[in-house]
Amino acid sequence: MPQSQRPQSQRTGLLVATYAVAIFAGAFLVFQVQPIIGRAILPWFGGSPAVWTTCMLFFQTVLLLGYLYAHLLTLVPNVRLQATIHVALAIAGLASLPILPDASWKPTGGGNPTWPILVLLCVHVGLPYLLLSATGPLMQAWFSRSLPGRSPYRLYALSNVGSLLALLTYPVFVEPALTVREQTVVWSVGFCIFALIGGYLSARWWWPAAKGANAEPIGDGHAHDSPAGDATADGPPTWGRRLSWLLLPALASVMLLATTNHVCQDVAVIPFLWVAPLSLYLLSFILCFDSPWWYSRRYWGVLAMASIVGVSLMKEYRVTKYLLLEVAAYFLALLAISMICHGELVRRKPHAKYLTEFYLMCSAGGALGGFLVAIVCPLVFPTYVELHAGLILACAIAAKAVVGDERLRLRARKKWIATTGFLVLLVGFLAVLRIQAAAMQSGKMVAVRNFYGVLYVDNVIDDDEEDDVDNRGRRLTHGRISHGFQFTSPERRRIPTMYYDEDSGVGVAIRRMAALSGSESRSDDAHVGGKPANDAGDNGQPPAAGRPPLRVGVVGLGAGTIAVYAEPGDTYRIYEINPVVETLAREYFTYLEDCRGNVEVVIGDARRSMEVEEPQGYDVLALDAFSGDAIPAHLLTREAFLLYERHLAPGGVIAVHISNKYLDLTPIVANAAKEVGWQALDVDTDTNDNPGMASSQWVLLTTNEQFLADAVVKKAGTLLDLDTDVRMWTDEFSNLLPLLKNVLPRPEDLVPSWAK
Repeated sequence: MPQSQRPQSQRTGLLVATYAVAIFAGAFLVFQVQPIIGRAILPWFGGSPAVWTTCMLFFQTVLLLGYLYAHLLTLVPNVRLQATIHVALAIAGLASLPILPDASWKPTGGGNPTWPILVLLCVHVGLPYLLLSATGPLMQAWFSRSLPGRSPYRLYALSNVGSLLALLTYPVFVEPALTVREQTVVWSVGFCIFALIGGYLSARWWWPAAKGANAEPIGDGHAHDSPAGDATADGPPTWGRRLSWLLLPALASVMLLATTNHVCQDVAVIPFLWVAPLSLYLLSFILCFDSPWWYSRRYWGVLAMASIVGVSLMKEYRVTKYLLLEVAAYFLALLAISMICHGELVRRKPHAKYLTEFYLMCSAGGALGGFLVAIVCPLVFPTYVELHAGLILACAIAAKAVVGDERLRLRARKKWIATTGFLVLLVGFLAVLRIQAAAMQSGKMVAVRNFYGVLYVDNVIDDDEEDDVDNRGRRLTHGRISHGFQFTSPERRRIPTMYYDEDSGVGVAIRRMAALSGSESRSDDAHVGGKPANDAGDNGQPPAAGRPPLRVGVVGLGAGTIAVYAEPGDTYRIYEINPVVETLAREYFTYLEDCRGNVEVVIGDARRSMEVEEPQGYDVLALDAFSGDAIPAHLLTREAFLLYERHLAPGGVIAVHISNKYLDLTPIVANAAKEVGWQALDVDTDTNDNPGMASSQWVLLTTNEQFLADAVVKKAGTLLDLDTDVRMWTDEFSNLLPLLKNVLPRPEDLVPSWAK
């Protein structure tokens, strides 16, 4: 290279690097703030995965607005005016820091929190997120002006690398090391650095060297900016092509959120699994926009169809219930579907002069998918129909991509090869169509969906004893987790079932606290539910003879089973965040109706409700919110247990239900006991062989030495060792990774149920 050209080459290289850093940093901050703010507000809205779905709707919508802003800004003829407007927006974004909302935003009462979440996010992260969202398309447009002839599309792949890195580092490095407040401080510092870089690139347009900046960008006819096989790539895109820019990203977005809902509601229900599907979604963007070499229609199309058929067969035959295998299958399907959608999208990308319009339509598609999953589907459908419909549609698109592959058609010149391939694709699609269409019908007696998920009520009959009416019952489930069972025969409907039988931790706690409080009407082996249902007594009756009334608090209503332990004069105050649960418990179960004491149901997040209540003086406080659904970590923090202690009567007992297939919560409860100065008793029962019963694990926390010395209590459980290697959870720190269990299947678990 001539010496005279070297300084110019160096300046060009520095400019390219600066644009790359700005785009990378903007994308990194965009996707780092998502788990940060989601983690911050998750406890306020009950710890439901729907909080993340709502956050995703907000992020996708503001991303659309950011792309719209970038598109409109690039239409301004004077690029210096563009730079001035952008700098003013950056200053406003800096003024809106910090992003962490204060406690005044905490909700009160129950109801659907979708709109409060959206308003909160708009106020606290709306402007910075808008600015960051606009960075990619705006900086790429400026890049095209500054360096005509260079393709800006690889910078889009770079932005997705930044996004992916942000997501992968959060659960591994950021969340385990920093509190939420520290995370927001570090993010704010990063935003300030980003604003300085953006300010430098904006200020360049005012330098004398940029006197030609107002000219139209050069570069018509660059082959690497044109979609393969499109002879009119340099002309205005057709409306059909524009529609594909909208619908392909919309399908990918629907599958992203539907898969996230599935793995969080029905499989593991672990909030940090938010990150994995979003990372795969972004990976498909990175690969497809980096180079056409990554996307082969025949390979990805076949993989997509095979993975969709695979997850369909898993659902049909219930091959395994282990975490790793099922999650891996769904995540592989999501990656393949995302590659098909985004690969076909890139094949339809326009010339660089239509770049901002292209990104705007892609963003609109993502927002459309988020709107359908977060807003429309919960209002219209009683179950997660979008997952099944998305799999059917994705299977059809994958088959079309395989059939349309030019190289495959050239190789399959023999008719029998083409016919065989077509028949295989057709059989695969028809199998998916049949299985997924059948899955849209829940088959349950009742299916109700709202912000907190899908609740089912169904009748249960023992297959081996179809004529035994005594073992028939009714069950309430949320996803795959049972939240209550009741025998339907009048003689047995007051028997405590499932995790709440008399030998369970909560059964022992309530019965022994009643016995030790002075009741002479009960012996050590007294049974609950002995009176006929029609002789239950009215609420407000005097307490059982010889003892003062018990006051019991319960977090999590379910079918209301725990209320069966109440005697006349007792008060049971039950906290339930989902109002639909109370409706179903009263309409399809009779535990609340048959309750002999006074039962109160408080709708709203339990912790938030307790924070505003006067001390309740509970003799027993049962925490029953951790067996399934999303683990509400805010109910297991140091601050939460200090709140529970305030509501306990002297010598009261806290019963924590920690039965969970995928998480071992014992260390968390042990940490709380050690922190507050309680002793912890582990009560682990196995009653699966009894109809209507289920194994359970409860931990009883108390300072009541008389209770702990009771012969029945000592026989029921063992004292826990309070020394653990797991860090204490607080309102600003929680980490589920060290608590995982049962993620790997055993060889015998891989055998299909129909083959056993």
